[in-house]
Amino acid sequence: MRIVADRERCEGHGLCADTAPEVYELDDDAIVVLLHESIPPELERKAEAGARVCPVAALRVES
Repeated sequence: MRIVADRERCEGHGLCADTAPEVYELDDDAIVVLLHESIPPELERKAEAGARVCPVAALRVES
């Protein structure tokens, strides 16, 4: 599984990083940064939850 981030769409709300800090963080410009290129199996549920809470749909889950 992997997450695709649309950094241009990201508005820096940070809900993804609050939900799954092991997967997402915000850079100095408050834009999402993915901490893993491929999501480890033990973090898949958290990664999905973080993507789901994005209010601007800037994160997409791919299998």
